[in-house]
Amino acid sequence: MFKKHQIYKTDNYNMLSVEVQGKTLVVREISDQWGEECHTFVSRPQLMHWAENRFRAEDFAGREDELVEIMARFREV
Repeated sequence: MFKKHQIYKTDNYNMLSVEVQGKTLVVREISDQWGEECHTFVSRPQLMHWAENRFRAEDFAGREDELVEIMARFREV
């Protein structure tokens, strides 16, 4: 059984979760724009590096609280 962490879910078409599969971390990102994307990481630092590049502060201008919450959830994985 894999442990699944939901990072965010705005609706059934826009969500991101992380599954911990042993030492492997699998990010499943579903968006109404791009469909489903999977990213596989072998370490938490690698995952955090991806997350910091994927969720940039300039993309969250005026919604900084949302960015802080998303990054906190990544750190809990």
